[in-house]
Amino acid sequence: MLGDPGSDLVGARRVLPYGPHALLVEVGGAGAAAALASWLRALRLPVADVVPAAATVLVDGLADAAAHAAVRDAVARWRPTGRATDGRLVVLEVDYDGEDLADVAALWGCSVQEAVARYSALELTAAFCGFAPGFSYLVGLPAELEVPRLATPRTRVPAGSVALADRWCGVYPTASPGGWRLIGRTDAVLWDPDRLDPGPALLAPGTRVRFVAR
Repeated sequence: MLGDPGSDLVGARRVLPYGPHALLVEVGGAGAAAALASWLRALRLPVADVVPAAATVLVDGLADAAAHAAVRDAVARWRPTGRATDGRLVVLEVDYDGEDLADVAALWGCSVQEAVARYSALELTAAFCGFAPGFSYLVGLPAELEVPRLATPRTRVPAGSVALADRWCGVYPTASPGGWRLIGRTDAVLWDPDRLDPGPALLAPGTRVRFVAR
């Protein structure tokens, strides 16, 4: 579930050529992009890949004019619903001991225990991947729980850190610099190039995600 349909699901969409074998669909936001990508995959169109991003969906591998026309027709018929329903559910066990957890609780106007309960009750959705292999931008955080990024990013964030920034949630797959607020950590392997099922990225676009206290 991507949360209630909002402004990112309203309005016209544009379909732009993206080289000879791809089309780029511009939409209102990550919720719309994830929902459209989910819908296009379900249609089993003659395409090689459907890749959602923050406000676009790239449809790649269009072999001929008929494939281009099929995608354009499908996009024109799509009606935003705010939901991406094709993903499996992944439950991640979390130690809620992040350096910024107390600050996040303060921003939410609640205790640390209440903050953990509120976050653990959410079902988020992987909208798209970026920043690093296996890093998924998760949507579904209610607007009242959005928090600002750190004013000064950390030079090193440990692998497995569960973090928030603005409207996004995510898990750092490897140690790296980062300015997101850390609320916990998980032992889950987010990126494994040798993994066959479900694939190298544990939280591929469309995956539903829950974080439970360990």
